[in-house]
Amino acid sequence: MKLEFPGFFDLQVNGFAGADFNNPRCPVDDLRRAIAALRTTGVTRFLPTLITSSSDDFAACARSMLHLGDDSIAGIHMEGPYISSADGPRGAHALAHVREVSVDDFRRRQDAAQNRIVLVTLAPEIPGAIKLIELLVAEKICVAIGHTAASPEKIRDAVKAGAKLSTHLGNGCANLLARHPNFIWEQLAADELSASFIADGRHLPPATLKAMIRAKTPMRSILVTDAMAAAGCSPGVFKLGESEVQLHADGRVAAPGASNLAGSSLTMPAAVANAARFTGLSIEEVLPMATTQPAALIGQQPAGRVNADWNPTDGILKITSVESGG
Repeated sequence: MKLEFPGFFDLQVNGFAGADFNNPRCPVDDLRRAIAALRTTGVTRFLPTLITSSSDDFAACARSMLHLGDDSIAGIHMEGPYISSADGPRGAHALAHVREVSVDDFRRRQDAAQNRIVLVTLAPEIPGAIKLIELLVAEKICVAIGHTAASPEKIRDAVKAGAKLSTHLGNGCANLLARHPNFIWEQLAADELSASFIADGRHLPPATLKAMIRAKTPMRSILVTDAMAAAGCSPGVFKLGESEVQLHADGRVAAPGASNLAGSSLTMPAAVANAARFTGLSIEEVLPMATTQPAALIGQQPAGRVNADWNPTDGILKITSVESGG
């Protein structure tokens, strides 16, 4: 089946093709090569995602990405450092750099990013988070809830303050939660929130993804890769910021010997194909989750056009050509 659709718009890319966007010393040629490799997968616009780090490292990484002057960079996704410090919710983020909310700290990071931070993921239970959400919303910066252990009440406070997204819902949280109530149910029930999902079959089992998308509805569901440097590479050892992670032969990415995942090796064509297979939705219903809907969330539009072959029997989406657009 031949398809033509807008270019993919990925809100969460930590790295690709061996390049770590969270390494302040990543060579410029590696960054350019990563963007070119992303484009071959149909991703024509994306947010480099800079995870919890020192303000100096954040600034260096943001400048490195933005100085490329590449039209595919739609802004910066700042994921942390205002997140839960607890094991589990913190995920692969470095504990040493997790911190309480500071407006001054955010201003320094935004200045370093040339006012290009367009998405901020934070934990609403962190002191000062609700006031920061209100400030960011007033400045038309999209706020997402993630890496959290918040009470349902705090989730509701964040939504009331203007949070619009749940970052990789079902991940970045403790393995064991109260049956109900808990912050996952609360976010699923909040019609004001869209939710992003990592549809690789590991971050969320197929049945879980199907149920969550049914709860959010396809119109409020967004696919992200959460790709890191290992994406598009052969198995081996890679870096995610200060952490060493390993890409296994089955595609799983984790710190050596760790049970929790650390980013992914997912590509967007695979995410779209998996979402269609896991949910039973048509490919036409799934494609907006990776194109127009993530773009609209941050007030932008996809770029270019992508041609692909879709084989629903095998569940494979093969990109055949990409027109990047402006």
